[in-house]
Amino acid sequence: MRKAGLLILLMLMLFTISSCIPGNGTYTPFKPAGFFWGIWHGWLAPLSLIIQWFVPKIGIYEPFNTGWWYDFGFYLGILGGFGGLSLTRKKNKFD
Repeated sequence: MRKAGLLILLMLMLFTISSCIPGNGTYTPFKPAGFFWGIWHGWLAPLSLIIQWFVPKIGIYEPFNTGWWYDFGFYLGILGGFGGLSLTRKKNKFD
């Protein structure tokens, strides 16, 4: 019973996260994606890549965006989502 509940929770989380993936028709030229959506799409880039194999209209990058600010947010999301920001932390000498 516990595994079934965990599976349902996982599927619900996956559905909720994937509803905001780039290329799903949410954004238009009159309502483009901005900086914070760029961060979110950067975090979801690995998931978007996997979904794109099965649903070709889904993309990794949203074509209807605000330009430079979306790009900046997207790159920050990619770096933060893949742990790139942790590369700048100091390493412990004793490890």
